[in-house]
Amino acid sequence: MAQIRSAITHVLFDLDGTLTDPRLGLVGAIQYALRRLGYPAPPEETLLWTIGPPLRASFAVLLESNDEALLTDAIEHYREQYGATGLYENQVYPGIPEALAALQALPVTLFVATSKPHLFARRIIDHFGLGGYFRHVYGSETDGRHMDKRDLLRHILKKEGFAPDAALMVGDRRADMVGARVNGLWAGGARYGYGSEEELRSAGAGALQHADGHRALGGGLIVVPDAAHNHPRLFVDVGYHDHNLRIGHRFDEEWLAVA
Repeated sequence: MAQIRSAITHVLFDLDGTLTDPRLGLVGAIQYALRRLGYPAPPEETLLWTIGPPLRASFAVLLESNDEALLTDAIEHYREQYGATGLYENQVYPGIPEALAALQALPVTLFVATSKPHLFARRIIDHFGLGGYFRHVYGSETDGRHMDKRDLLRHILKKEGFAPDAALMVGDRRADMVGARVNGLWAGGARYGYGSEEELRSAGAGALQHADGHRALGGGLIVVPDAAHNHPRLFVDVGYHDHNLRIGHRFDEEWLAVA
């Protein structure tokens, strides 16, 4: 199993499906866009796969078209609805603020790295009172730049200047894991999100945890669901100086810090 040998000093979090559950607002905005274009809107439960991947790619599948004008119209309709109300039809996963606070107490710098436009991402982070935990909220541009997680992470590395092997990308979808691996970051899978275990494994997650508490893949930051309460459970194993500093969110919701 992979083991982290150098200190992790920077942790990057995906937003949708990792920090917050955007199901209602995001899927609703996709349904709205399809209806505006005269297409039938599939039921919510059949659109959950659209949470995480770049929006243009999702609409290409839904519309069965790669016509750039049509896809641009779809995205504009989506943003019309999402920007008005959809981004607030969202909720922070229980336990996430406590997890971020615990990480903030370590010599670790936190970032948001999402394919969502950074203008929307910042509004969501600030709306839920999470802005103080992050040095910066990174996302795509409205013209499509940095929508691919590989490009976004490359941009962040260039902008911030930290070493890739001292950074960990935490996310719930294949794009997060692939983006991390391509750029030399450690990859941690948020299993409670919208990506399956198979998706995260095959994409190269270096850390993945299940509700039974047994590590499936080694190294890094591990986010798991609390099977009893359906809450995320965070377990961080960070190499810090000559120690492994561990922080776990137990089922009794107390925090541990063990050097």
